Amino acid sequence: MAAATVMADAGHDVTIYEKNNSPGGRARKFEVDGFTFDMGPSWYWMPDIFESYFNRFGKKVEDYYNLVRLDPSYRIFFGKEDVMDVPASIEELYQLFDIIEPGSSPKLKKFLEQAAYKYKVGINEFVWKPGKSITEFMDIRVVKSAFKLQMFSSISKEIRSLFSNKKLIQLLEFPVLFLGATPQNTPALYSLMNYADLELGTWYPMGGMYNIIQGMVDLAKEKGVKFNLDEPVTSMGIPNGSIKELVTSKGIYHPDYVIAGADYHHVEQELIPKVKRIYDERYWDKRTMAPSSLLFYLGLDTKVPGIKHHNLFFDADFNEHARDIYTDPKWPDNPLFYLCCPSKTDSTVAPEGKENVFLLLPLAPDLKDSEELREKYFNIMADRLVDLVGFDIRSHIIYKRSYCVDDFKSDYNAFKGNAYGLANTLKQTAILKPKIRNKKIKNIYFTGQLTTPGPGVPPSLISGQMVAQELLKDLN
Repeated sequence: MAAATVMADAGHDVTIYEKNNSPGGRARKFEVDGFTFDMGPSWYWMPDIFESYFNRFGKKVEDYYNLVRLDPSYRIFFGKEDVMDVPASIEELYQLFDIIEPGSSPKLKKFLEQAAYKYKVGINEFVWKPGKSITEFMDIRVVKSAFKLQMFSSISKEIRSLFSNKKLIQLLEFPVLFLGATPQNTPALYSLMNYADLELGTWYPMGGMYNIIQGMVDLAKEKGVKFNLDEPVTSMGIPNGSIKELVTSKGIYHPDYVIAGADYHHVEQELIPKVKRIYDERYWDKRTMAPSSLLFYLGLDTKVPGIKHHNLFFDADFNEHARDIYTDPKWPDNPLFYLCCPSKTDSTVAPEGKENVFLLLPLAPDLKDSEELREKYFNIMADRLVDLVGFDIRSHIIYKRSYCVDDFKSDYNAFKGNAYGLANTLKQTAILKPKIRNKKIKNIYFTGQLTTPGPGVPPSLISGQMVAQELLKDLN
């Protein structure tokens, strides 16, 4: 949608062909029995990225939705009666660090100052680069920045050089979980995520995350973008190295240019003839994928005590769970998980007196998926909630829906059922990601979480704008 809106704003005739019955890709919602469930993203970080997107078109975020900052940002459960609330106030955060590890607040201040630099330079110098060639990074400022940004060491090493308390280390390593790799394999550059988390804050758009999508849809339509929903693309006619026909479930169209926002692997391996592909299945099989997820959308008949809007359950061994995702892929023996309860902040997403709960358990991609396994792990999470919160959600469920690997594949054509795209490892950063252009096809561009700059809502928002800018340059 970001790419479509930029192109339409530049005066082009743009149509979006969407496989599902609502726009927004993985950021969908559904409503049932008075509950409104966001199906995909649930964290609102990097508010400046959203603001700059709407500003680009002379608009503001508040023209489309109302943001509130969460305080505490989230709650972490390390064990029974061992809970940490992460405050929105940076001064309160310094105090919290000193209580847990005396004398650590000056180190945190230094760490966040470096993270702020990485955020500002990383966003301005690196994230907006299309990753077409190494020459993009030959600017002397960028070369100098690459070393100052710590592109070549791990975030785990950086954090452990400053802090020794296990809880503080887990707090600081947590944000990179969204990047789909272990802290040991994630460049220290990504401490910029700590700046996004602890300084820029955790926010929530009232009414739900889908209000972001609705705002983007409204803006796109203002610019003239047309939406063809429930219309998956089934093939493309590509004579002489240029797409001439776009075949969908409902018709045949003749585009001048195509920007593919669907899963990159699906577009290339299923819609493009073999001779026109630039990657083969061996290439894709060698990619390190970010995790998939087991999700549960729950409507409860009562309020849940002891939890906040965002809740992280770190009472299990993170390294063990990470091995079960990355090293020896299998259903985890002792998983960490996440619980989101937006009805703690927003009374509109659940009937009065009831609770809207979203459970997420990270998984290795492409695992065997079955109802039996889903239920087994639902009960593991429910049992842990009884132990840690003292509340059994099972006896209060009035609505329940699960979502897992097979659903990601069927709904989004997600490669190996991934939920977050490619892992942001050093070997899959910048020019080492799948390219936004196919050299064998003149008029196709790629955007989204499997190409530059990577997974997540803000990076995807940037990806769409950046790809549209590249197409507009090529047209001039």
